[in-house]
Amino acid sequence: MDERMGHSIVVKNPANHDKVLELTATTVDEVGTTMTRARAAQVEWSRSSLAQRREALLRFRDVLVDRSESIVSTLVSETGKTRGEAYGNELFYVCDAIGYWSKRGARFIAPKKVSVHLFKAKKVVSRYEPRGVIGIISPWNFPLVLTIGEAIPAIMAGNAVVIKPSELTPASILEVVALLAEVPGIPSDLVQVVPGFEATAEALIDQVDMVSFTGSVATGRKVASRAAERLIPVSLELGGKDPMIVLKDADLERAANACVWGALMNSGQVCTSIERVYVEEPVYEEFTAKVAEKVASVRQGGAADEADIGSMTSPIQLEKVKAHVADALDRGARVIQGGAMVPGSAGLFHEPTVLVDVNHEMAVMREETFGPVIPIMRVQDCDEAVRLANDSAYGLDSAVFTRDAKLGQQVAAALETGSVCVNECLINFVILDAPMGGRKQSGSGRRHGPEGIRKYCHQKTIVSDRFGMKNEFNWFPQGSKKGSVLRRMIRVLYRSGLARFKKP
Repeated sequence: MDERMGHSIVVKNPANHDKVLELTATTVDEVGTTMTRARAAQVEWSRSSLAQRREALLRFRDVLVDRSESIVSTLVSETGKTRGEAYGNELFYVCDAIGYWSKRGARFIAPKKVSVHLFKAKKVVSRYEPRGVIGIISPWNFPLVLTIGEAIPAIMAGNAVVIKPSELTPASILEVVALLAEVPGIPSDLVQVVPGFEATAEALIDQVDMVSFTGSVATGRKVASRAAERLIPVSLELGGKDPMIVLKDADLERAANACVWGALMNSGQVCTSIERVYVEEPVYEEFTAKVAEKVASVRQGGAADEADIGSMTSPIQLEKVKAHVADALDRGARVIQGGAMVPGSAGLFHEPTVLVDVNHEMAVMREETFGPVIPIMRVQDCDEAVRLANDSAYGLDSAVFTRDAKLGQQVAAALETGSVCVNECLINFVILDAPMGGRKQSGSGRRHGPEGIRKYCHQKTIVSDRFGMKNEFNWFPQGSKKGSVLRRMIRVLYRSGLARFKKP
């Protein structure tokens, strides 16, 4: 058991180390009390219609928009993001998700008539019913997207939600959930937050009906193992080491711009960040020069609106970034831009860094870095690029740049990742219509699209008789006559070719 349960959580601004918030970690007993309230709220909420849920969620969105300045200020203070990143990468997503799920979610989980291919006397309907209480365990990099953003489809489906946020960034989700509880038509305990450490998460897993987890592979294994003891479903989005392939015919200006944004957005603290780049030999020098030039112009700072990126959020993650850069340099890599902490900075600011002469013996090409580092590797051809891109334990996202549309689709098909962007990067995450999730050690399950809400439902099939006959052919009594008819039916229905008409 985690000895910190019940102890204080101190949240500090990673850009300047100022204290943001102090609260007490949730105890096991408090998790139980939270669950009791959640179950009562879920029963009430499940009786509401999809139209009522939609209207309630849209009222919630109005509140978020009206209170956006306060929410963004809290986000910035606990994460080190810029205000632009907080608005564009967090609040925009949540507002769009509310609209998407409130409108399309109802269609995805509405009862559906199933077309029956053989037993025409039967009517079949598939229904989606809420699972109950969903537990969401989230990381620190997107405190709203990966908490309330993931909760929206769950509550649209009729569930209650209990969120265990990262102990580094609980402040903004606490503020948002407090606002949700004030919205008319939404039970006050429908979404609750249990701040805490590992033991709080364990207590949550032990009592919910499903777990949605986003985080590291190591923690994901623990979550899956504990959930398996109760045979409850788990959705896992884990780490990524997402590759970008730049082919010799690519639009290098677009590719370089995409690479810099895709690798450095949110200081590289994104599961779908571009974490390794493979460039065909003929354009390698030109591409790396463009990337280095663009990285040099990236503005790094605190909450100021004119900054492009802020600080890193986790001190532990910062140390990992520094270790990856040091390991690469020890193994022969070169820094052509950045490479160190920002001089004179009091916060967790690491310079946006470009590494060349890298290879797969280096941690920066094999392990998730999760920071503002762009390692670029020279390859001889497309086949080598694909082989190296697939040489990874991860399989979350990827990107390929080429002017040849057919080749782009061929490369996309060959990449062993859950999503691929062609002449794009990261955008797939905010296209809510597109299912998104990982392969290999990057997890299982999908967010977004029909799968993103149906995973929070039990699927129930209802079969009804249409005509009310007193007996059915397949019911008792059985006998040789029925057996003979069945043998002939099987031959007529399923034996291929003219042979089916011959006598046995």
